Amino acid sequence: MTDVPRSMRIPVGEDRLGRSRSVFGVMPFAIKVSSRDSGGASLVIEQANAYRGGPPRHLHHDQDEWFYVVEGEYVISIGEETHRLMPGDSVLAPRRVPHAWALVGHAPGRMVIAFWPAGRMEEFFDAAVELDDTPAPDVARPLFAAYGMEVVGPPLVVE
Repeated sequence: MTDVPRSMRIPVGEDRLGRSRSVFGVMPFAIKVSSRDSGGASLVIEQANAYRGGPPRHLHHDQDEWFYVVEGEYVISIGEETHRLMPGDSVLAPRRVPHAWALVGHAPGRMVIAFWPAGRMEEFFDAAVELDDTPAPDVARPLFAAYGMEVVGPPLVVE
């Protein structure tokens, strides 16, 4: 007989691992499903954004990435398509397809983001919280590459 995993309840605003951290010093995030919980099958995070903008255009060599907007207004560019997402909207960025997202509204935003398989994404976030600001391209490229991603362009321009 195989062991059945226990359910997990992660209260709003809390991290699965009990940590309080921010990506690049400005984007608070909470792990909701750790890669360890899923045997490496997935990683689910909730990320808050108080400032307009987002990460550089990049791709994941081995992960699909799914975005679900909880609050705020975002633009997400995936390949040649651009999507404007409002609360309740979601979109999938398939692996090996360049994508970038940006908070574009004037109000704070929050998204649930899932990666599968998890790969080294949790380790990437562990490294990204060590930086105090969005990294310059010469820092971002090797950081992303170390965790199976490739920076292929600048962040989206927010007007």
